[in-house]
Amino acid sequence: MGYKLTISKSAAAELIRQSAFGGTPGEMHIDLSPDGFGEGWLYIRLRCGKQAGTPIARTDGITLFAPAQQLDLLQGLSLDYYGDLSGGGFLISTPEGAKPSMCGSGFKFPSN
Repeated sequence: MGYKLTISKSAAAELIRQSAFGGTPGEMHIDLSPDGFGEGWLYIRLRCGKQAGTPIARTDGITLFAPAQQLDLLQGLSLDYYGDLSGGGFLISTPEGAKPSMCGSGFKFPSN
């Protein structure tokens, strides 16, 4: 199986923690949700379990699933996690031709 998304070690550790806490050890789901303002931003959303998704990445005991219709958008991207005393969050790389969000958890393609 050719995986389409890369998961950093820190992201894998946090995904494992969240999946265990959510009752689906080793299984998480990622998708891209549109912003609520209709400005074209897509932000990552992570949930426990497969959520009827297709496996898109596997590393260090975690399998990440995604909707089949978003596989092309997620192709070649990487997921990372940062943590500090005030909390933490997931970051996603920006696809070629897209603009990154200020928070690092999303992107948008310029409209033509």
